Amino acid sequence: MIDCMPRRLPLHVIRERSRHGRVRFYFRIGKGKRIRLPDNFPSPEFDLAYREALAQEPPKPEAKDPVETLAWLVQRYRETNAFQSFAESTKRQRDNILRAVVRNAGHHPYSAITRREIVKGRDSRLPSAAGNFLKTMRGLFQWALDAGYVDADPTAGVKKPSVRSDGFAVWTDEDIEKFERRWPPGTKERVWLHVLLYTGLRRGDAVKLGRQHVKDGIATIKTEKTGMVVNIPMLPDLEATLKRGPTGDLAFICGESGRPLTKEGFGNMFRKACNAAGVKKSAHGLRKIGAVRAAESGLTVNEIEALFGWSGGRMAAHYTKTADRKRLALGAAEKIKNAHSPHPATRCGENREKSN
Repeated sequence: MIDCMPRRLPLHVIRERSRHGRVRFYFRIGKGKRIRLPDNFPSPEFDLAYREALAQEPPKPEAKDPVETLAWLVQRYRETNAFQSFAESTKRQRDNILRAVVRNAGHHPYSAITRREIVKGRDSRLPSAAGNFLKTMRGLFQWALDAGYVDADPTAGVKKPSVRSDGFAVWTDEDIEKFERRWPPGTKERVWLHVLLYTGLRRGDAVKLGRQHVKDGIATIKTEKTGMVVNIPMLPDLEATLKRGPTGDLAFICGESGRPLTKEGFGNMFRKACNAAGVKKSAHGLRKIGAVRAAESGLTVNEIEALFGWSGGRMAAHYTKTADRKRLALGAAEKIKNAHSPHPATRCGENREKSN
């Protein structure tokens, strides 16, 4: 009697009757794909087909309304003046971060992004990358708040991770001597060094500098990062190096066969040249020694800012303060030395007593 009772259909199996009156069985999860099952239920063939259908990858959840997603918000942000006004290097950096964010969470509603999610994103990255992530997301949500897309900025109050670092190591005079011994005049590497050293430009600006920027011994160029225009005197050592070359047609810095270089490509090639010379430092460290030399030469904060394209006084003041401390230390050392040295007249009297 028990065998005659109808069996309950397994989970996700539906029974349908065709127009000819025949019973059909289908496997379907939610609104996913319908999979036809054998008609002979129950049977070993039916059970096998059912288990195979059940083992298939479950259907993806329904996509949210694209207008409500984080991916949509990011795309709108990319189109704004707020984003487009960034320097090219900053845009590339932030765009790479936003691409990763969209890849991982772009299908989520942007209204669901909370402070907790921002903190998780920050803490999942190394400190240096975490700072850039936070700046990028803060820019996105501050714009979204102003535009009325969100009621609150989830990045508000989230602290930037502290990174204990003095930044790029400053080159020393000994480093420069080692590099010049390895790369003599007439090599492109010597041109690279002197353009960076005697202009103080960042890599992105240094690779663009050419004869078209120079007039009456002054190189004038708009900097990529800050948009400021700097005026740089072409010092005799730099002019001599450029005259000997090799240089490119539109840029002093060039690669093989005079080809121009990108900022990233130049950075990699310059680091290799440094390694070959036994100098384990970067191009940015040359900008620092230029600032140190300028400060030690007595340039004011305003003069250093005009030369290096800084603003706000903070960076220039750092170097002038360091130079002042060095001068004060040297002066103090000289005073201590004089205070502990016998007076010339005293030494003469002592010598006369010894001779008597």
